[in-house]
Amino acid sequence: MELKIFQFSKLQISSPKRDKGLQTGWESFFPYYAGYPEIFVKGLLESANLSPTSIILDPWNGSGTTTFVASRLGYEAVGLDINPVMVVIARARMLPCSEADSLLPLALALVGQGPRPTIEAGADPLEEWFAPQTATAIRQIETAIRESTIGGIAPLDGATIGRISGLAATLYLGLFAACRSLSRVHRSTNPTWMRKPKSEEQKTTVPPVGVVAAFIDNVRAMANELAASEKTPGIAPRWAIEVADTTSASLKPDSVDLVVTSPPYCTRIDYTAATRVELAILAPILPEAREDLSRNMIGSIRVPVKKIAQSADWGETCNRFLDRVRQHDSKASSTYYYSTHLDYFDKIDSSFGRISSTLRPGGIVCLVVQDSYYKDVHNDLPTIVTEMCGRHGLRLGRRDDFRFSRSMARVNRHTKIYGRPSVPTEAVLCFEKAA
Repeated sequence: MELKIFQFSKLQISSPKRDKGLQTGWESFFPYYAGYPEIFVKGLLESANLSPTSIILDPWNGSGTTTFVASRLGYEAVGLDINPVMVVIARARMLPCSEADSLLPLALALVGQGPRPTIEAGADPLEEWFAPQTATAIRQIETAIRESTIGGIAPLDGATIGRISGLAATLYLGLFAACRSLSRVHRSTNPTWMRKPKSEEQKTTVPPVGVVAAFIDNVRAMANELAASEKTPGIAPRWAIEVADTTSASLKPDSVDLVVTSPPYCTRIDYTAATRVELAILAPILPEAREDLSRNMIGSIRVPVKKIAQSADWGETCNRFLDRVRQHDSKASSTYYYSTHLDYFDKIDSSFGRISSTLRPGGIVCLVVQDSYYKDVHNDLPTIVTEMCGRHGLRLGRRDDFRFSRSMARVNRHTKIYGRPSVPTEAVLCFEKAA
């Protein structure tokens, strides 16, 4: 594949905003915050003049839309994500239709097994939201899934989590869905946050039979939708979905033809908070604590451990924004907020360098990027990303802007105080790596 500048106009770019009304069938089981719809990826891939042997990469794979669509179209797909929960979810999404009939019998067999050893009472992270009896019932199912499909209880490294079978991942997804439903009373208007019960009485209490019923109902629904999902005959899926940090991932140079992804937005969202319940479910196999995962993520709201210096290499727009944050007269602007923004741009710049190196000459990168505000200071992230990518040998060939009324900015009551727009711009940026 070789795309020249005039061919950027042929790329089919639709709205990257998810429409909940279109999330039906198998896709409806992946309603995690952020991400773009399958139709967005499908349009890009079908219009990009790819060869049958092309490799598609999503370095911030999330719930796996890019890898799922690319695989369905017959391409080799590679997905990376730092959050083990999202890797499990994305691997579940890849389960072939032929496995649909196996799901419910396997789930029924698991819950029909006798009691399993579980985490000591008071030490299970599930008890942050669930009463002890309910947390134990959830852990019994998780233990049965783990011991029957993975084996052992020792923490797994990221590579091992990236090899969890599609059946195991889908059973975990059924338990995730059940627990999200059971804990919905603790959810807020912010889709990335869970309220913490202030007393034992406020914790969710569901009898074990109710927990089992919720799990089985979700697995049954997934099995039915998977069986009814569109099948693609004659295509052998080629994909890999792994736990990896884009700032340090070891990627094969000059190997990828097309990158379709959405880097974490600079909106001070703790993306681990959106999966706190799921992380609690996976606690026995996770290689690191949630707090450490949160700190390592791009866009972390935690103060970085290492000292980071503002870099001229990040571009004029980025440095102008950082200067205004540091000089802002609001509380902690020059300390906490400046430090967390430095952490974000340091990580995102490092990631673009690695993405560029793995892209073959003439390869294409399509990014979905959203602007934001710090107080009254505009964070023009699409322009910042364009300047950063240019330094890493990626030339902008096309930019399409979309504006949406639904955004996290409208949830934040401080938006009106600073007189800033509540409707963000989401830009689709398409780059070509110099040959």
